[in-house]
Amino acid sequence: MNTQRILTYLRDIRQHNNREWFHAHKDEYDEVRRDFNQFVADAIVALSTIDPEVAHLEVKDCVYRFNRDTRFSPDKSPYKTHLGAYICAKGKKALRGGYYLHVEPDNCLIAVGSYWLPTNILTACRNEIMGNIDEWLAAVENKQFTKLFGRAGSGEWEKSDKGFGLENLKTCPAGFPRDYEHLQYLRMKDYCCWHRVDEDFFAKPNAMKQILSICQTAKPMMDFINNVIDDYE
Repeated sequence: MNTQRILTYLRDIRQHNNREWFHAHKDEYDEVRRDFNQFVADAIVALSTIDPEVAHLEVKDCVYRFNRDTRFSPDKSPYKTHLGAYICAKGKKALRGGYYLHVEPDNCLIAVGSYWLPTNILTACRNEIMGNIDEWLAAVENKQFTKLFGRAGSGEWEKSDKGFGLENLKTCPAGFPRDYEHLQYLRMKDYCCWHRVDEDFFAKPNAMKQILSICQTAKPMMDFINNVIDDYE
């Protein structure tokens, strides 16, 4: 993937985020989109070697629209300033956890897991963690996981180069023991881990191999949570 060309375009659209500029540079956008979509297609094939459940996906099932939904936002800029793809067995709108690729100037990353889970599913996940704590700890406290993603609540989404959990409750969730030894995992409001990468990461010859390594490290955590989500979705 020609990330230099993509990032240059995204920087330009950040400076000229209007329909007139976009349409005047439509050919450039089309090239950028084709390049990104091909990378996503290759990523689906690669990820299916460690997760056969995503093998049926097509690019259109994974990539997000470039147009922003401005209906409820004070920011009326019509276009996003990043490209993203969510490779999830049940589609990009599913609650189920998946693999997320994000290309943005100064903010390229890979994320794995699920987010924005409703309260009933979060409660079920917390009960599952308590009931199978040894399996959970093996998934999220091994050396490779903590090296890539840190520990629960240790990273801030907008400031950190890695993290596990986008949001956390300030206190213990209702109905759970406040003195639980591993309370940090019950306070989580999502089960998403992320790892930021350099701007040239996706252009490297071994990028796909590194993506697979990152995703495979996070997969046991994602599978644990997906086993709960699948009972509801």
